[in-house]
Amino acid sequence: MTTPPSNPPPYGEPPQGPYGQPAQNPYPPQPGGYPPPPPPGSYPPPPPGSYPPPPPGAYPPPPPLPYGEAPSFGHYGPPPKKTRWGLIIGLAVGVLALLAIAAIVFVVIIGKGTVTATDVKVGDCLKEIPGNTRVLTVDTIDCDKPHAGEVFAVLLMPEGEFPGQSAIEAYQNKCEPELATYAPGAVTDNSVQLYVLYPTAETWSQGDRAVTCVATLDPPRSGSLKG
Repeated sequence: MTTPPSNPPPYGEPPQGPYGQPAQNPYPPQPGGYPPPPPPGSYPPPPPGSYPPPPPGAYPPPPPLPYGEAPSFGHYGPPPKKTRWGLIIGLAVGVLALLAIAAIVFVVIIGKGTVTATDVKVGDCLKEIPGNTRVLTVDTIDCDKPHAGEVFAVLLMPEGEFPGQSAIEAYQNKCEPELATYAPGAVTDNSVQLYVLYPTAETWSQGDRAVTCVATLDPPRSGSLKG
């Protein structure tokens, strides 16, 4: 008798034998197969001291973090220290600028012809006649331009102690004969008068011995008295 074919079993169920009986294993276990695995904890632990610890100092410690903080994104170390070189250079430049300005002012104010009264010489023309009793500087000018005075003699007094005011006033009487020698026509010119620069006790101690004879011109005129 033959068995009619039956429907295959659904997925996940073991096949059944005829008449609903469970099917037999088509691959029976072979003798001498693989033994079952040992139970947990059956492996012996490794013997102590088989793997010695690494010697101290074998691995260098990590470098310390800057300022003791954790590194952050974009951190490139501490900022550079500020120095005082910028301040020193700035001060030096400022001093040089002040010296340059002072030199310009000196050239503009002093360099226009202002000279020490003891440094004038014969033939110098004065822009104006000083009005002070104590004269330290005078303004010289080209004689071709209008001027108020002209130096025609510089007399040197003899060395020695300061002779006193009366002796100096007597010495300045030598200016009039010098004017007649320098410009004879000026002696009879009523617009020409005498002005004298002489040493004081203070300037005498500094070596001043000059008695400077000046012909004043009123009104101012152009050209030298010598013609």
